[in-house]
Amino acid sequence: MKSLVVRLDSFGDVLLAGPAVRAVAARSSHVTLLCGPRGADAARMLPGVDEVLVWEAPWEGFDPPPVSAADVDALVARLRAGAYDTALVLTSFHQSPLPTALLLRLAGVGRIGADSVDHPGRLLDVRHRRREGRHEAEAASDTAAALGFPPPPGDDGRLRVLPPPDTGSLTGHGPYVVLHPGASAPARAWSPHRCAEAVALLADAGHRVVVTGGPEETGLTRRVSGDTAVDLGGRTSPRVLAGVLRMADVVISANTGPAHLAAAVGTPVVSLFAPVVPAGRWAPYGVPVILLGDQSAPCADTRALTCPVPGHPCLDEVTGQDVVRAAHKLIQERQS
Repeated sequence: MKSLVVRLDSFGDVLLAGPAVRAVAARSSHVTLLCGPRGADAARMLPGVDEVLVWEAPWEGFDPPPVSAADVDALVARLRAGAYDTALVLTSFHQSPLPTALLLRLAGVGRIGADSVDHPGRLLDVRHRRREGRHEAEAASDTAAALGFPPPPGDDGRLRVLPPPDTGSLTGHGPYVVLHPGASAPARAWSPHRCAEAVALLADAGHRVVVTGGPEETGLTRRVSGDTAVDLGGRTSPRVLAGVLRMADVVISANTGPAHLAAAVGTPVVSLFAPVVPAGRWAPYGVPVILLGDQSAPCADTRALTCPVPGHPCLDEVTGQDVVRAAHKLIQERQS
């Protein structure tokens, strides 16, 4: 059976789809993952994926492309050529799978399933309703099971990626902690001065600190690292970043893709979690986590990209010392 899994949004969202992808792969001869550009690198790291198709949907992301009939027609033709027997459409709790399902129906996909609040008409063969309070990774697995893809025997349901490369030449020898100061939206980020404070305090406590960030974050990582930390800003592909995170004692990160990548390689996370989305759905999954940040702040559940509260109190009232204490607790638990 040829199966298609669709997850069109970001890097972390695709990682959270990993357990559901493995369930589909266990009962399929071939699995294609259709994702957006921001999720493509994560898709290529997921076990069970045979092929990755990349398409930028006009209903996803912060700055979606315009609707183009030619672009849609090209995608439908591409999917029709794939001759998929079944498709699992995965979305976040606030997204609708129905635009995607319509394109899949036009492409002749035999059986389509998704989690949908809206009445799907003839667009879905299996309409799942997620249980209240489920984490996004669990909700995706539940939807896969409803479509006939239960978790494979022995699969613990945690996030997972293909084995990353050795990164000792980048990080140097000896234990270290990682601090990732960036975030996909300003409302989710811990302020740079707080990150720099944490780096200095972690170093004072005897830790080697590695600071990570993407190519567009080199100014931020340089500022946060100062003369104290190893600055890997702009120096790690996603696969290399997975290796850096895998060997860390603990990862300190906002609610952004690298936090989920840390979980996928089994590393504990100090999660600086702004409550603009619910932590119960989006916190790092399947590893020890300490959640920092006021989860009852006025910005809670707003899905704001920029903090609507002056001073960003939900995160910036967290101090560097709070982070050091949380990191020590997770390290001690890991060593005990």
